[in-house]
Amino acid sequence: MTAPSPTSPATGARDTASVLAARADARAQEGLRSDWMPHVPASSSPHPPAGVDPEMLTWAETVAPGGYTHKVLARGTRLRLEDVTGDACAHVLVFSALEPWERLNVADTQKIPWQAYLGEGHPLLSGEGRVLATVVADTSGHHDAFCGTSSDAWVRARHGDPAPEGPTPSGRALFTLAAAKHGLGPRDLPPSVSFFQGVRVEADGGFRWLGSAGPGASVDLLAEVPLVVLLANVPHPLDPREDYVVGPLRVHAWRAQPTTPADARFSASPERRRAYLNTLDHLGARGLA
Repeated sequence: MTAPSPTSPATGARDTASVLAARADARAQEGLRSDWMPHVPASSSPHPPAGVDPEMLTWAETVAPGGYTHKVLARGTRLRLEDVTGDACAHVLVFSALEPWERLNVADTQKIPWQAYLGEGHPLLSGEGRVLATVVADTSGHHDAFCGTSSDAWVRARHGDPAPEGPTPSGRALFTLAAAKHGLGPRDLPPSVSFFQGVRVEADGGFRWLGSAGPGASVDLLAEVPLVVLLANVPHPLDPREDYVVGPLRVHAWRAQPTTPADARFSASPERRRAYLNTLDHLGARGLA
């Protein structure tokens, strides 16, 4: 039996009125490409990072403005986030894939390095005093570990509908969807960090909006443990622009090596050394270090 045409002769619209028509319509989409999509296999990425063998890629995706994504990454994976147009804002949550109750703690992430501003060499810590990931490269310098992502109430007041399927989703709504793919619920979502839209603290304790470093900036994170990564690409809560402005976020990951005692960042301070040692001790007890 020959499947019917995927378009209706009468209207020119896509015909999915029967199982055969729906199948033909679905198969007609094979090979189509979008500006916002994961590339499978990752080696087929049209924008592989310079100097990285495409065959080493384990994740390649462009996240739409107002979109989200998620992935489980092996220990030692290097994750690059790129702000293509200068308007991306990558809100990031990381969880231990071994025990997802262990997750990003922004207070310890600021406290242990004695540095509130994220940048190269900065560890992302859990509440257990272990390093989940490390910022190992940064060409932006415009980031934030204070404000978290946007809530439904914030988006409703500023832009309208915060629903994830709408035109102006909140970061919280997108994180909730991403978390559900890993058996996590809203109560499992801690405050996040964000990359590419910067904030600084003024002398009076208020926040000063820095905005973007411009198009093409990138940040590399190194997974120090097996990670669950959640990403939401939505405007920063302090973005003063009236419109819901956010650009595409390019994501690539590839096989690398986790931080070891031979790396300078391992012993950059007594507190960082202890955090990395805590991580190795935890992994070693599980036969993973």
